[in-house]
Amino acid sequence: MLADDNFASIVAGVEEGRVAYGNVRKVIFLLISTGAAELVLFGLALATGLPLPLLAVQLLWLNLVTNGIQDVALAFEPDEGDELRRPPRSPREPIFDRSMVERVLLSVVVMGGLAFLLFQYLLAAGYTVDEARNGTLLLMVLFENVYVFNCRSETRSVFQHSPLRNPLLLFGTLAAQLVHIGAMYTPGLREVLRIQPVSMEYWLQLLLLALVLLAAMELYKVVIRRWRGI
Repeated sequence: MLADDNFASIVAGVEEGRVAYGNVRKVIFLLISTGAAELVLFGLALATGLPLPLLAVQLLWLNLVTNGIQDVALAFEPDEGDELRRPPRSPREPIFDRSMVERVLLSVVVMGGLAFLLFQYLLAAGYTVDEARNGTLLLMVLFENVYVFNCRSETRSVFQHSPLRNPLLLFGTLAAQLVHIGAMYTPGLREVLRIQPVSMEYWLQLLLLALVLLAAMELYKVVIRRWRGI
């Protein structure tokens, strides 16, 4: 803007600034939601006297490896196309506004609650603690892979965004899932992480459970769009 003294550059700069701010919110939303869901999972397990649902090494794997790839990719999300049609944001507006808090609470309840119910069910069904943790960890990975695409917009449906607009996010998410699958079959690594391969039927059941999160967030966006008249 300072170099060419052109009004068009000012407009482009404002748009780019709004895109950057929006991406910061998206990454923070993803990190806070997944982290708080883990706290809910552990809190419910401790409150009910169950064993720890995940080991320390599994938590590190979940947050640094599988989720770490998606955090970086989401930061490169392109514009949504309507940035300049949005009203100006107040300089005093906090990042954690009402919308952010509502979405975090909803996602945390769904992710943490379903993960706990799965862990509790597997133990009651006669699975060993390691087998129950294996299923719970896989569900959390699937939650992250589904959830990251919902984080691409605060109001728009995930089905309105072509995954090809952010190939880094698409391939990063696929890579995160493949890394976890590979770990299940890699001798030495799977022993360290206490994980093991599961059947295709088991995969599909956990995927359907993970899609409940997508449905809940999509329903929230529908309500918000109608309430705000977007």
